[in-house]
Amino acid sequence: MSTDSPFLTLQRDAPDYPERLADYLGEDAPAAVGVWGDADLQVRRPWLVLLCSVRCPGQLILRAHDLAQALMRAATPVVGGFHSPVERECLTVLLRGNGLLVVCPARSLEGMRLPAAWREPLETGRLLLLSPFTGNQRRPDADMAAYRNRCVAALADVVFIVYAAPGSKTEALCREVVSWGKPVFTFDSPHNEHLMAAGARAATTEYLMEELVRRQGRGE
Repeated sequence: MSTDSPFLTLQRDAPDYPERLADYLGEDAPAAVGVWGDADLQVRRPWLVLLCSVRCPGQLILRAHDLAQALMRAATPVVGGFHSPVERECLTVLLRGNGLLVVCPARSLEGMRLPAAWREPLETGRLLLLSPFTGNQRRPDADMAAYRNRCVAALADVVFIVYAAPGSKTEALCREVVSWGKPVFTFDSPHNEHLMAAGARAATTEYLMEELVRRQGRGE
């Protein structure tokens, strides 16, 4: 699909609708999603989702940058909302590589202006925009961002949380994803002890990359 083409709306019964949304969210899955780009992109695996609260300790910001560099070099497929400052910085790094990307805005795609850095990867088929919102939902709010994050967690094979503020919606999402039986990782840090207590597994960048390679080898 050209960047000049209109986006598509996929109803829940459409063949290209992401099955994982229904698998993990059940009745909470969006009735329709907006897609801009190659809708088949989101079924290629394994996908990693990167999540981080808006405020993040400095030492974890540096480790997140190192992780993004490793993911970029390995061309690891990554999905995310890329809304918080750390997530946006990771997306900037990932766009420099050749890995597949799915960006999920917390708003509808209607009337959305495409950043210049997204045009080339969208045209070459390595970037897909996918939104769980349709119609005139153009003004993101905290509830829309939280729902979007549930959707990207459902789409991914592996969830990595750089940092979640205690008591935040990102921490609550960690608990929900653990209950799904989906692997959740985070950096081994005193700042993330509450996430590890919730079921997230501590991982270095090196361990996470090895885990992704193992999952790819098993065809997961």
